[in-house]
Amino acid sequence: MSHRRILGIDPGSRATGFGVIDVLGHERHYVASGCIKTPPGAALPERIRVIVAGLIEVIDAYAPTEAAIEQVFVNVNPAATLMLGQARGAAISALVLKKLAVAEYTALQVKQSVVGHGKAAKEQVQHMVVHALKLSGTPQSDAADALAVALTHANHSHAALAGLVARGFKVRGGRLV
Repeated sequence: MSHRRILGIDPGSRATGFGVIDVLGHERHYVASGCIKTPPGAALPERIRVIVAGLIEVIDAYAPTEAAIEQVFVNVNPAATLMLGQARGAAISALVLKKLAVAEYTALQVKQSVVGHGKAAKEQVQHMVVHALKLSGTPQSDAADALAVALTHANHSHAALAGLVARGFKVRGGRLV
C-alpha cells in the first residue's frame, strides 16, 4: 500500500479553504486544515498574490503528493462568479507551480461522495467530514469544504489521475512530470 497525502482546496476570493489528509489504503487521516484569508477591500492582484503565496506555503509545509480543487459553479451574479473563477485560477497556479497534478470536482460530486446525495446542506458536509476523519471538533466552513474535496479525491482519484494521463499529462506519484 502506498501512502498518499492529498491537499483539497475550496477556492474563494475572500477565504480559500485548504485541507490535508493522509490516505493509506481505505484509511483516511486528518493532517491539517485552515483558510487563507485575503485582506478586506484588497484589489484583485493583491488577493491573487495572497492566495498563491498562502497555498505555496501550505504545500511547502505539508508536502502533498496530490491535489484536488472544487470547480466553480455558475452563480446568478456574474461578477461574483468571475471573482471566484479568478481565485480558483490563482489556486490552480500555485498547485501547478509546485508540480502537483490537479483533479477537479463539482460541488455535486463532493456532496455525493462525502454525504451520499448531491443536495446535502453545508452542515451535513461538515458533519460527515468530522465523522470520516474522526475529528474532535468541527472545522471552519471553508476548511471543512476543502477537507471534503480531499476526501472526494481519495475516493475517486484513480479515475481522476487516469483522466489527466488521457489528456496528455505525465503523472508520477500524483505529481506532474
